[in-house]
Amino acid sequence: MSLQRLRWVFCACLAVSLGVWAQQSGETNARPLTKRQQKKNEARLRKELQSTYSQWEAEVEYIITDEERATLHRLRTDEEREQFIEQFWLRRDPTPDTEENEFKEEHYRRIAYANEHYASGIPGWKTDRGRIYITRGAPDEIEDHSSGGFYERPAAEGGGGTSTFPFVLWRYRHLDGVGDDVNIEFVDTTMSGEFRMTIDPSEKDALLYVPGAGLTWMEEQGLASKTDRFNRTDGTHLGTAFGGTPESMNEFTRMDQLVSLLKPPPLKYPDLERVSSTVRYDLLPFKMRSDFFPLTESSALASITVQVENRDLAFRASQRMEKAVLHLLGEISTMTNRQVNHFEAEVAVDSPTELLSAYTARKSVFNRVLPLPPGMYRLTVTVKDMTAGTVNRREMPLAVPHLDAEKLAASSLVLADQIEQAPMKSAGMGQFVVGDTKVRPRMDGAFRRDEKMGVYLKLYNLGADAETHKPSGQVTYEVRSSTGEKMLEQTDDLSAVPGASASQVTLQNGQPGDAAEDAGFAVARSGPLHAASQGDG
Repeated sequence: MSLQRLRWVFCACLAVSLGVWAQQSGETNARPLTKRQQKKNEARLRKELQSTYSQWEAEVEYIITDEERATLHRLRTDEEREQFIEQFWLRRDPTPDTEENEFKEEHYRRIAYANEHYASGIPGWKTDRGRIYITRGAPDEIEDHSSGGFYERPAAEGGGGTSTFPFVLWRYRHLDGVGDDVNIEFVDTTMSGEFRMTIDPSEKDALLYVPGAGLTWMEEQGLASKTDRFNRTDGTHLGTAFGGTPESMNEFTRMDQLVSLLKPPPLKYPDLERVSSTVRYDLLPFKMRSDFFPLTESSALASITVQVENRDLAFRASQRMEKAVLHLLGEISTMTNRQVNHFEAEVAVDSPTELLSAYTARKSVFNRVLPLPPGMYRLTVTVKDMTAGTVNRREMPLAVPHLDAEKLAASSLVLADQIEQAPMKSAGMGQFVVGDTKVRPRMDGAFRRDEKMGVYLKLYNLGADAETHKPSGQVTYEVRSSTGEKMLEQTDDLSAVPGASASQVTLQNGQPGDAAEDAGFAVARSGPLHAASQGDG
């Protein structure tokens, strides 16, 4: 090709490229889709999604149970199907506390291996050997006769020599749900490379229908006739064996083994197979709540508080003392039931015998502060009275907020009956401790006139004054009655808050209880901030 010709081709390609770029970068005046076109596109997308789920169902065809398949077919939305798939793998995960699902990884590794080694005109995972390999794993021993030829029968099959079609024998020392010493035979009677599973050991005999050939021991001795093989009623054409037929060759044993092999394999960890049933007790009432205090963009402190009325506890007398013991168990899991954290504690409530009536009028409060990444979780708390044996179990969602470094944000707003400096040894740890402050929330938010109401709140990403480099702004506290009447209003300058910075301001204030009526009140903050506390108190 001449240099001039090359230049012409280059210029033409450049012109086309510039034209395409100009068309893409310029404004387009494409007409909006009609309703018919929109429906057509939606139908096409729905079909693609359905094909995706159909493909997934095919991939787990050998391990999905009939109950699970029926459940999957009843689902109507993609969200339900996605959740079902997550639960499907979770039930089979041998280590649900880790990110990896070893069962899932092994399943797809076996599919890849089957496709590579057992393909025969159809994908390897669709063959009989592929199915057994996927569901049961690699055999402990393989007897390979994939070329066929001469074969000396074992005594259980009548003995004697014959010529066979290609076949392989897989032996497993043990298979869950099947039994011990499991032998599986695959025969290629068509000589095409496709080995089919069989429960008839005589199917591999290439001389079965040839008179006088491939005789058994007894047939060679004239003690049996080859035609007798075709009069058997056990589904095989085996010759008569010396000493009778072993139990493993019994027709019902072989059929039972085949049925067991074709079933989905039982879960290796049976406790994961149990379908969770929600049993709710109401023998030991308690309240719980959660508050959140972001730390960074990737973590936040979740303060979980549990409160029990002492009058609901059983006290036991011991040496002029009355004692009640509670056992608490908390589990935090993702919405797919993968546990991410847990806590456990034993709480003792002691009272002098003569003061028991006063102690039973009080409340016992337990708290645990845990770090969590942003996201949606499920909190499950179980409380048991160790003396009476009463128990209660409750669940609630935990929506851990994400802290955006570019946006104004706030922690949970806590109405507390106690806000104080935590001891040096308890800083950053211990019950009710947030940073270096002990904050004990009032579960129901109700305060008497003679009580002091504490307000605890953290603000993030406030603007800073250019000269003082301190946050610029104000916070207004309002106390209103249940009817909306303003009982108290107080405004504080954020720059005067001790330790305040542009990234974080911690507000901790105490308001007199006599400013609020016994009927109840509400606390409001100025600004479009949202408190993220949750609970049923």
